[in-house]
Amino acid sequence: MSAVEARLAELGLTLPAVVPPLAAYQPAVQSGPYVFTAGQLPMVDGKLPVTGKVGAEVTPEEAKQLARTCALNALAAVKSVAGDLDRIARVVKVVGFVASASDFTGQPAVLNGASELLGEVLGDKGVHARSAVGVAVLPLDAPVEVEIQVELVP
Repeated sequence: MSAVEARLAELGLTLPAVVPPLAAYQPAVQSGPYVFTAGQLPMVDGKLPVTGKVGAEVTPEEAKQLARTCALNALAAVKSVAGDLDRIARVVKVVGFVASASDFTGQPAVLNGASELLGEVLGDKGVHARSAVGVAVLPLDAPVEVEIQVELVP
């Protein structure tokens, strides 16, 4: 077991299977020392636990937990390409999308769920730049979607 996966276990988490693509793309690709993930929905066992807009059908607290799930799914996608999460030198960038009610402006707090998970799991290697974007709708009516870019050690 890798040190990162041991840390996940300490946190009571397990790395899920890679979420299969919903269309014509790969869950993650490597270019040079970087791995770019596709947008990861908060899928659990092949389905979304919650759907709808944050600030309407979904509370910000629920959405923050869903963002954590997205980040965990993103780590699974990284492992599918890198082979070992211990190869992560650092998380470079996180981009998160929040399907938002028209008056909801708390996207950064929702995306903290993903950022905090990456920090808990990877420590200083999990510190990253980030964008938090509110959108009208996401695939399958998901409340949150997260993609990450990581740099690998050789």
